[in-house]
Amino acid sequence: QVQVQESGGGLVQAGGSLRLHCVASTRTTSTHTMAWFRQAPGKEREFVSGISWSGRNTDYAESVRGRFTISRDADKNTVYLQMVGLKPEDTALYYCAVTQFGTIGRQIDNYDWWGQGTQVTVSS
Repeated sequence: QVQVQESGGGLVQAGGSLRLHCVASTRTTSTHTMAWFRQAPGKEREFVSGISWSGRNTDYAESVRGRFTISRDADKNTVYLQMVGLKPEDTALYYCAVTQFGTIGRQIDNYDWWGQGTQVTVSS
């Protein structure tokens, strides 16, 4: 069982920046992939970005490409999501997810363990 904990959310004005953190409680193997999803009120949870544990492979949703950057620190079992140029439509509860498999999937079912989420609110 892997415990997942997110942090770093908050309230920011449009155009601002935030950096989200996600820590996995146990050392994950080189095959584990981690990803960020988000869910806005009244909407379905959607894929934001993912990274292989080696860091060599990343993926982004088109809505955040060029504004968000995912990275990882394998020694700390931590993945980061740097968000710049935030827009009101980025407002959502952001979840971190982990899968034991190496492929970066965009579906909720691709992931085995989830955190409780961290709230990001962007004011206009």
